[in-house]
Amino acid sequence: MLFIIYERIVTMDSAKKAKKEKRILQHIIPHIKKLVFSAMFLAIALVLPFLTGQIPQIGSALSPMHIPVLLCGFICGWPWGLCVGFTAPLLRNLIFFTPPFPNNISMAFELAVYGLLTGILYRVFPKKLLYIYISLIISMIGGRIVWGTASYIIFISGISNTEFGLAAFWAGAVVNAIPGIILHIALIPPLVAAMKRARLMLNE
Repeated sequence: MLFIIYERIVTMDSAKKAKKEKRILQHIIPHIKKLVFSAMFLAIALVLPFLTGQIPQIGSALSPMHIPVLLCGFICGWPWGLCVGFTAPLLRNLIFFTPPFPNNISMAFELAVYGLLTGILYRVFPKKLLYIYISLIISMIGGRIVWGTASYIIFISGISNTEFGLAAFWAGAVVNAIPGIILHIALIPPLVAAMKRARLMLNE
């Protein structure tokens, strides 16, 4: 009789332990997935600019480093998108010496806002293709405003000798960036929609 009672207690304890371990795994696994995806997007952000041949004019026009950061915000969420966005230009400068200082600083703030806003807006808006486009456009506008603000602060603080005013902001954020803007709008929403269909979105 005592053995049966003991066996039932052990069985109950094992069941409780198994449920607890399952809950822990259910909590940890999504974070591990986000970490792996974010590391992948960071690696892509470091490598993708090589496709432009390291030519600054082409890189500024197409902004290849922006693509994985924007995707990271959509797919992994705002904390991961923010971290990848802020880290990528600084780390790439340390490894490959580009983007050059102090452009890498203003770009770090710009990309951090891209990752932040895409992550937040995707969670807030309905999960439809139209709203993915809206989230992307708002994020691109927000990131460029922050880039302009950071660049101006860097200029007036004396860190950079390159004059930065409204004309420089308009040229850098809009005129010279038109090819990249078109590329991002054409490429990113379909990729996000495809990831959603494949059930690989971790920001839902």
